[in-house]
Amino acid sequence: MSAHSATAARARTGGPKEDGPKILEHALGWTLVVVLAMLVTQLGLV
Repeated sequence: MSAHSATAARARTGGPKEDGPKILEHALGWTLVVVLAMLVTQLGLV
């Protein structure tokens, strides 16, 4: 088995090189932050 076929057989686990809709991921992340802040404020934990 060559080095190339050995690395090709491994499953990808994602990471920094994985491409995707970064703007959507960024927007969903900030939406989660805002919702969490609203929840904390409504519960009086601040």
